[in-house]
Amino acid sequence: MGDNDDSKVFIGKKKAMAYVMAAMVVLNEGPVKLLARGRSISRAVDVAEITIHKFVKGSHYGEIKIGTEALENADGISNVSSIEIEILPAKK
Repeated sequence: MGDNDDSKVFIGKKKAMAYVMAAMVVLNEGPVKLLARGRSISRAVDVAEITIHKFVKGSHYGEIKIGTEALENADGISNVSSIEIEILPAKK
């Protein structure tokens, strides 16, 4: 599976379990990438941990990227932290 939007789950303000379910659906097809910015980063980590340790045993972390994104808002430009967590499916 390539690096397309179907393999990405964007983490926002919903409860963590909503994102866990979305990640599990994607993991049935291949790797999933959890993407989050700002205050949603801790929720993304929670989703990754719940997915790997509770629901999809045998799955494991792939590449984890952290960075800063410049976002334009009413006050000008602000820097926002971001994270991308890759979860690889269990080996068969």
